[in-house]
Amino acid sequence: MKMSYTHDQVPNPLGALRRAGYSPFVDPRTKQESFVLRPTAGFYPRFHLYLSSTKEKVIFDLHLDQKKPGYGSNHMHNGEYDSPTVQKELMRIAGWINYEAKKNK
Repeated sequence: MKMSYTHDQVPNPLGALRRAGYSPFVDPRTKQESFVLRPTAGFYPRFHLYLSSTKEKVIFDLHLDQKKPGYGSNHMHNGEYDSPTVQKELMRIAGWINYEAKKNK
């Protein structure tokens, strides 16, 4: 599930993600950078967020990884993309984005 903002609305996306409890993560296989939040003590399930930007927008792309990726003929992982759980977490992140925006004004 994606959520986008203008750069003015998100002056500090990394600060908002840190406040929301997200940690930087680099995939050991692909070397792709992202952010994760583990709601339990285990490695899975985990919220997995990709942060990107264009000239106009900052894009937060969130899903919930339920278990370890299975490579080969299977899908890369069993993820939830549009579930109520993902929607609720994205709204929680939006609260931190709004907080950071107000703090930086």
